[in-house]
Formats: sequence, C-alpha cells, structure tokens
Amino acid sequence: MTEKNKFILCIEDEPEMIDLIRLILERRGFNVLGAAGGTEGIKKVRELHPDLVLLDLMMPDLDGWEVYQQMKADEGTRNIPVIVVTAKAQSIDKVLGLHIAKVDDYIAKPFSPQDLLASVEKVLGKHS
Repeated sequence: MTEKNKFILCIEDEPEMIDLIRLILERRGFNVLGAAGGTEGIKKVRELHPDLVLLDLMMPDLDGWEVYQQMKADEGTRNIPVIVVTAKAQSIDKVLGLHIAKVDDYIAKPFSPQDLLASVEKVLGKHS
C-alpha cells in the first residue's frame, strides 16, 4: 500500500488536536484536512470522500456517533473507514464503538504519535 496521497479527514472541535494530528500524519506523507465539528465534518465527508475519517465523539454541534450514523446510512460514504478518537476512554464505550457500531478502530486521548500512526496504517491497510 502506498501511503502517499492518502486523504484523511479529521473531524474534531479542538483546533489544537487537528493541528497535532496533521503534524503527526503529514510527516508520513498523508494529506490531512480538518473539520471543526460534526456539522462541517459530515458536509466535508460527502463532498470530498476521504480515504479515512478520524472522528471525535464529543462535539457541541453534532456528536461523533451522529456523524458516524449519517455516514453509514449514506450509500456514497458508508464504506469510508472511521477511527474514533476520543477522550471517552471507558472500556464500555470502546466495546460499544468497536463491536456494536463497527467502527474500524478506536484511539483514546491522550495518544502517542506511534499509536495514531499504527491505527491509521492498520485501517488503511485493510481498506486498500
């Protein structure tokens, strides 16, 4: 799999987190675009069809689960892989996210750059 030109959309309400994720992933040759919140995020998913979505769960306008459900309900976006990136690190949330909703992976904040890269490469590897 070539990582070059893989396009990742980061849907996150904290600009600093988008900047951090962009810094980590662009060093590896990924193209990263941020969306400030769920409403902007779902709009960009539909317009841009990214290779991968990094999705925060707790956002003020439209939460991550709602964005995820809208993506999976739409024929054009349902096959885009999603990694949930959230501070809600309780194990029950992880179980729900991975097994019931079928997200591709789950990363708890704070995370290390290695954890983020490993998850992104694993998920993109499965979907390439």
